[in-house]
Amino acid sequence: MPTEVILPKVDMDMATGQISRWFAEEGAHVKKGDVLFEIETDKAAMEIDAPASGVLRDVTGKEGVDIPVGAPVAWIYAENETYGDKAPIFPLAGEMSAEPTEGGAVPPTPHSVTPPSALPGVSPTGGEIGQSPSGGRATPLARRLAREAGLTLSAISGTGPYGRVVKADVDAAIAGGGAEAAPAAKAPAGAPAAAPAVKPMSDDQVLKLFEEGSYELIAHDNMRKTIARRLVEAKTTIPHFYLTLDCELDALLALRTQLNAAAPVKKTDKGEAPAYKLSVNDMVIKAMAMALKAVPDANASWTESAMVKHKHADVGVAVSIPGGLITPIIRHADEKTLSVISNEMKDLASRARSRKLKPEEYQGGTTAVSNLGMFGIKDFAAVINPPHATILAVGAGEERAVVKNGEIKIATVMSVTLSTDHRAVDGALGAELLVAFKKLIENPMGMLV
Repeated sequence: MPTEVILPKVDMDMATGQISRWFAEEGAHVKKGDVLFEIETDKAAMEIDAPASGVLRDVTGKEGVDIPVGAPVAWIYAENETYGDKAPIFPLAGEMSAEPTEGGAVPPTPHSVTPPSALPGVSPTGGEIGQSPSGGRATPLARRLAREAGLTLSAISGTGPYGRVVKADVDAAIAGGGAEAAPAAKAPAGAPAAAPAVKPMSDDQVLKLFEEGSYELIAHDNMRKTIARRLVEAKTTIPHFYLTLDCELDALLALRTQLNAAAPVKKTDKGEAPAYKLSVNDMVIKAMAMALKAVPDANASWTESAMVKHKHADVGVAVSIPGGLITPIIRHADEKTLSVISNEMKDLASRARSRKLKPEEYQGGTTAVSNLGMFGIKDFAAVINPPHATILAVGAGEERAVVKNGEIKIATVMSVTLSTDHRAVDGALGAELLVAFKKLIENPMGMLV
C-alpha cells in the first residue's frame, strides 16, 4: 500500500495550515527524511519530512490554501508499487458541489482514504467541528450563525464536504426561511432575564459605512485570524485586573553598562564580538522570573477544577513579526544568568521573525512580558495569553522629576502595568508580585546572586 502524507498538527491550537512551498514535485523520487514541503501555520513555518521512500504521487495539497489538519496532501508509492489514478484534491469547506453522486455515495478514490469525518474535527475557521443534532457536522462559524439566528442545525441541509453545514448553508436558510427556529429555553420562574447577545457588525454593515472605491480588502491570513480569536477569547473569558507602578532605572542602567563593558570577546564568523550584550528587556525578563519565584502563589494558571501551581518561571516575550505577534519562551528564566537569557532571547527573536520556531519554543509558559518602550510608549495594559495568569506591560524609560527626602530630583523612570487573571491572582497577590519585581529592578545586583 502507498504511504499517506498528511498535513500534521504542529501547533496546539492548529486547526488548519497552509503549504507555503513544495520542495518535491509530482513523480519525484524521495527518500525517507527528505524535506517534502513547508507548512505555514498561524505562528511559524516548519519543514515536513517524507515519512517513507518512494515516488511522490497524487500531490493534492495546493500551496497557499487552508487545509484541515490530518487531511492527505500526497501519497508515496514504493518503487515496485503500481500507480493508480490521481486522488481528487481534498475539498475545503464550502467548495464541494452540492449535487450528490448517484445513490448519494461518495466517489471512490484509488486508495482507501479515511473520510474527513474520521479525522480530528477541524475547519478553516479554527476549533473543533461539533455534531449537529441530526448527527451531521457543521463548522464552528455555521454553528455560531445558526445559534445567533435561532435556527436548528438539523433542519439545514449541508453542502460542504460529506454533508457538512457551512456558512453558505446557514445564510441560505436565513434568507429563505428554510430552517425551523430553535425553541427558546425557558428560564426558571423568577430568574432575571438574560441580556440580549451583542452581535458584531457584519462585513456588509461595515463596508456600507465607507464610500465604494475608497478602500481595498486584504484577506486575513491564519496568523491574524488566530490572534483575533484568541484575543476575543481572552478578553471575554478572563476577568482582567490591572496594577501599575513606576520603577527607577538608574541603578539598572549603570549595572547594565558595567556588565556589557566587562563582556569577554569571542570569535565569530563575522569577526570578534562581545560574548553578550545585555538589554533592559533581558533584565526585565530575569526580574519577572525571580519575582515569580519570590511570590510562588502568583506563578499559577486557572482551571475550572484546580489551581495549577508552577514549579518553574517560564517567561514568554512578545515579539512583533510581519503580520502579527508571537511569544517565544525563556524556560526556567529564574535559574539562568543574564548573559544566557540575552543570547537565548536574541536567537529566539531572530528565528521568530523568520517563522522558524518550533512549537515547543512558543507554547506554554507561566507568564509573559510585552515591551513597547522602544516606541516611546509610556504605559499600556496587555491582554493575558491563556493559560497564563499574568502579563507585564513595560513602558519606556524616561527622565522624570521625583521627590527624594523632600527634594526634587531627576531620575530615569519606567512605568509597568501587570494584568492579572483575577480568578488566580487577586489584587493583593498581584501587588505583592509587582512590588517584588520593582525591588529587583531598583536593586539589580540581586539578579546576579
